[in-house]
Amino acid sequence: MTTTAFPIQASGLRRSLGSTQVLDGVDLRVPRGTLLALLGPNGAGKTTTVRILSTLLQPDSGTATVNGHDVVTEGAAVRRSIGLTGQYATLDDLLTGRENLVMMGRLRHLDRRAARRDAQNLLERFDLTEAADRPVRTYSGGMRRRLDLAASLLGGPPVLFLDEPTTGLDPRSRVSLWDTVRELLASGVTILLTTQYLEEADQLADRVALINGGRIAAEGTSDQLKRRIGTARLDLSFATEAERHHAARLLLPSEAARDTGETRLSVPVDGVDELGHLIGRLGHAGVRVADFEVSKPTLDDVFLSLTEDRASTGPAPVEARR
Repeated sequence: MTTTAFPIQASGLRRSLGSTQVLDGVDLRVPRGTLLALLGPNGAGKTTTVRILSTLLQPDSGTATVNGHDVVTEGAAVRRSIGLTGQYATLDDLLTGRENLVMMGRLRHLDRRAARRDAQNLLERFDLTEAADRPVRTYSGGMRRRLDLAASLLGGPPVLFLDEPTTGLDPRSRVSLWDTVRELLASGVTILLTTQYLEEADQLADRVALINGGRIAAEGTSDQLKRRIGTARLDLSFATEAERHHAARLLLPSEAARDTGETRLSVPVDGVDELGHLIGRLGHAGVRVADFEVSKPTLDDVFLSLTEDRASTGPAPVEARR
């Protein structure tokens, strides 16, 4: 099997849908055994990127390799190297869970014995043995998603594409799927994840790439991206609007301070020393603080900060049709 330090690589990927530029020069590199979370607004190009990397679409220009194989000229080799779980489970409701897995294994060119063996192993791994011989139409949403992910692992692909895999799952099922993803990473699988749940990216990703308007707007670890948009904030609550106005006059020389309600104020702080200084300054001026909370930037803040310019200039481009 081909080995490479970066099983997922893309350089200058471009793709248009009619007159709309869906991807406009996307560059990605995902090291072996790590997870890259690809985030972005609806229509930003996430699914189009996954479809190109999994050979379901061809780029207009640019290059991409998966597990060392070119996605355009070596499509069959790429498909042998990957598993793909999309936003909707690709299962036959009339077949049992076991029959679905065996069928998928045969489609991946496993012989009958190997397909049955892998199916049984995956049913056990995903806690589906009790439901294995029931029709899939009787499965819950969480069970269907687990079975769909199991199907993508038949044959042990070294690269996995997860396109919004937890959409519609309840919190318990989502956490269970996160545990499975962590196990896959520990076994050396390389994963590209798209998700609308920013907490999911924060929990699972080694690195995060934010795509906006068909381009990678930012990339780094979760902490690196959070640091790009500023420091922590001190959220202050006051008993009266007059006290909030007084506090604002004292603290608003920092233009980044902002009102967040009739009796609330939010101010950027850089470390414990500044936090103590601000509280002390208010106390010295006789301004009573009813409550306060220190909050750090989140991926939600990163997402909103780095995509707001695009939102203000018009709708994001429509992704290529599924």
